[in-house]
Amino acid sequence: MNKIAAFLLFSMVLISCTTPPAITSAKKDTSLTSYVNTFIGTGGHGHTYPGATTPFGMVQLSPDTRLDGWDGCSGYHYSDDYIYGFSHTHLSGTGVSDYGDILLMPTNKINFNNGADGEPGYGSTFSHDREDASPGYYKVHLDDTNIEVELTVTERTGMHKYQFPSAQEQVVMLDLIHRDKVLDATIEIVSNTEIQGYRHSEAWAVDQRLFFSIKTSHPFEDMLQSPPTYGEPGAQRAALQFINPNNEPIYISVGISAVDIEGAKNNRETELADKTFNQIKTEANEIWEKQLEKIIVESSNYDYKVNFYTSLYHTMIAPNSYQDIDGRYRGMDLKIHETNDFKYYTVFSLWDTYRAAHPLYTIIEQDRTTDFVKTMLAKYKEGGIIPIWDLSANYTGCMIGYHGIPVIADAYLKGIDGFNAETALKAMKHSAMQNHLGLQSYKEYGFIPVEEESESVSKTLEYAYDDWTIAQMAKKMGKTEDYQTYTKRAQHYKNLFNPETNFFQGRFNNTWFGPFDPFEVNFNYTEANAWQYSLYAPQDISGMIDLMGGKQKFKTHLDNLFSAKTETSGRNQADITGLIGQYAHGNEPSHHIAYLYNFVNNPQRTQELTHQILTTLYTNSPEGISGNEDCGQMSAWYIFSSLGFYPVTPGSSTYIIGAPLFEKSTINLENDKQFTIVANGISETAIYINSATLNNQPLNRSYITHDEIIAGGTLVFEMSSTPSTWGTKDSEVPSTKISESLIVPVPFIKKGAIAFKTETEITLSTIGENNEVFYSLGNTDFKKYEKPFKIKNKASLKTFAKNTSGVFSDTLLTNFYKIDPDISIRLETNYANQYNAGGDNALIDGMRGSKDFRTGMWQGYQDTDVVAIIDLGKVKPIQDIKVSFLQDQRSWIFYPTEISCFVSDTPKNFYKNLPKQTINAAKPSEDSEVKTVTFNMNNYSARYIKIVAKNLGDLPKWHLGHPFNGKAWIFVDEIEID
Repeated sequence: MNKIAAFLLFSMVLISCTTPPAITSAKKDTSLTSYVNTFIGTGGHGHTYPGATTPFGMVQLSPDTRLDGWDGCSGYHYSDDYIYGFSHTHLSGTGVSDYGDILLMPTNKINFNNGADGEPGYGSTFSHDREDASPGYYKVHLDDTNIEVELTVTERTGMHKYQFPSAQEQVVMLDLIHRDKVLDATIEIVSNTEIQGYRHSEAWAVDQRLFFSIKTSHPFEDMLQSPPTYGEPGAQRAALQFINPNNEPIYISVGISAVDIEGAKNNRETELADKTFNQIKTEANEIWEKQLEKIIVESSNYDYKVNFYTSLYHTMIAPNSYQDIDGRYRGMDLKIHETNDFKYYTVFSLWDTYRAAHPLYTIIEQDRTTDFVKTMLAKYKEGGIIPIWDLSANYTGCMIGYHGIPVIADAYLKGIDGFNAETALKAMKHSAMQNHLGLQSYKEYGFIPVEEESESVSKTLEYAYDDWTIAQMAKKMGKTEDYQTYTKRAQHYKNLFNPETNFFQGRFNNTWFGPFDPFEVNFNYTEANAWQYSLYAPQDISGMIDLMGGKQKFKTHLDNLFSAKTETSGRNQADITGLIGQYAHGNEPSHHIAYLYNFVNNPQRTQELTHQILTTLYTNSPEGISGNEDCGQMSAWYIFSSLGFYPVTPGSSTYIIGAPLFEKSTINLENDKQFTIVANGISETAIYINSATLNNQPLNRSYITHDEIIAGGTLVFEMSSTPSTWGTKDSEVPSTKISESLIVPVPFIKKGAIAFKTETEITLSTIGENNEVFYSLGNTDFKKYEKPFKIKNKASLKTFAKNTSGVFSDTLLTNFYKIDPDISIRLETNYANQYNAGGDNALIDGMRGSKDFRTGMWQGYQDTDVVAIIDLGKVKPIQDIKVSFLQDQRSWIFYPTEISCFVSDTPKNFYKNLPKQTINAAKPSEDSEVKTVTFNMNNYSARYIKIVAKNLGDLPKWHLGHPFNGKAWIFVDEIEID
């Protein structure tokens, strides 16, 4: 071979090894909208709706079949067979109800009753056999009236089509007082084909303002001025009698706006113009088809494709446009603003969606992500803080953390720009420096104590993660001081790690909250238990592995989590669903856990688990989502995982590889490139990765980067029916690790009682072999802790830890209480462990509960009376006996119906019965209150005191918990004897 030929051959080989392979076009076998089943999630606890909407649209035009209850959050549940009407706003997959604005319902008789009370009304029964839906379209037959209903939408408008059975008695009800509490509403007849008005309501959003403009295809008679038997004062419900002698279809167009009536009218006239119903329906379908083409999957399994495209559809329903077509919108200050620089949105379910939905948008919705970030910064400017969960210009304050921050940081760190980074970082730090929701103690102590804030463990862990994203953004911007500050705060999770239990655990007065049961759902965690929060430090997984004693112990913990019993203890938490052991896929805190096996050199187990979750916890059925869909998060998990990777740590550039579900998937990027994932040999049994290549180069690591995806190319997996060694070497596993500005965890009281009678022996400890503990008792100087010591009187203890490099922990103060040693208490009924308030002596320990029952200072009894006997040690004159109770009816906590007090000189024969006191415990109340009941003894002498507080038992019929056979709680604290 001559030199030229050899050189050419060598060059061809080199090019073939370094150039990305030619990408074959993605195959779309049919319209992608045909794979969307909008009924998935409408059953079970999915809380989705089947009606018509556009991608991220303002209007969600859907039937309402349920007016209240947890499974009525979206207004529709698949188990129902009665439709109240069709309203224009709905929430997708939330755990709290709202919306259902501007309801229309065709009927054949004038009736202002909606039928909710079981009496005949304007609603109608229906059957799923005569119901149909697809993206942007909904159709149903109303059985009681034989009316055919079709619905379609544009971004800000809805169009109804009603086909009546005859030309007579064609009535449409317009109802503004449907569902939520109405603050103000009015209907104004403009002409015999046009109506306008507004509806201001209170629900989850306490001041929602919505305006509407309605145009009809046929004239109607104004029924608002009808006799009192027909009309309703204030014009908040109307019956429209249509004049339609040829029985043509009735078309009703509705524009909505959060700004004003003119905005609603302009939205309607501009977006609908003279378009027909079929044109709008076709355009809506085309818009959805284009949206769904962002990812093309190829598979021989029809249900897999339905689950995928329905999931992709669900990720594109929210956040919702909240801006009129002229650029005006209602801001968080409830004032009107205007911009054409970006699109303004609402409905940010950030505790859910920061985990996977927003990271998905950084790949397939980069331009929209810029608008999301600009929206959050606008909300910060208008309302003073980045929202946690905003809804219709309202801060709902729902859920925990400040998870708008990782959304902003994730976008910035992935190169998505178009917003002011300096303003963004300032806003992020502002959220992190507040003093509400436990942040004051979080900043002061490095964790949130149980007694100071509810859900203290979850809040501490999630604040720490959020702070890490601030640190990463500050680092990229060259803000060294901010980087160091928030890197230290990102390690606060360490302060809640109990090395004896190997769990993140509540700290109650600097002791570990107990008795500890990792299966127990209690007030220390958010919609979860210790198992489900046991692995939440995504910003420092390597550090968490070290805390647990290394990779093998970490893997054992993972194994135990997935193999544990599926039952939970403690309070009932409906969100904990989709259980595999104690992994709860139906709720977000677990979503990253299956991928953690990659970090301990065991990607095969991740591949098994993700395949199991994809194929068993997502199905092509109304019950096909294992928990609340949560505005796209449940579906985003499916999208990522079925493609073969997942963002375990949003804010990093790394995606952890699981295993693909499809033969081929193609992501069509906004930069006109494609990223393709191919799974050769994949089958129902061939779920393991045997080897992988990225752009023809071997890929042995079990992760890929954001830049690799955005650059386009091809990721090829060779699949096998048996596990392989792929991705198992130390050099091939992912790592997230905080290695700078390391903190010293604060010490804790390992043994010893905060409230004691004679004395208590205190054992101190901390995390870290080389860390030393120092303490000060009272006003004494600090000294090094070397052995346990005793406290015999009421005292205060200060502690801190220090490492050999001279780094100090935060300093903690613990107060100790001495109980009168002559006084004892015997409880004859059992309190709930999750509300033990410190144990058997909690009612006489001198520590009082606040109005927040979740701070651990109240002792709770469900569906049982409180019976407590106090022994004063000897006969003593008594002036007063006081006992305090908490009421928080929203949390099922009611005052006792009656409280009795008996006294005696002997423990058995209570001869004196003080006048009992009664409380109307079932009287509805929205307030959290404390009531202290006093019994006057007037210096009558006794030794034993018996308190009996009667439980309400079954929740009242008006209570939301009544349909679930709910039982009332009594929360009691501190029996005082003067």
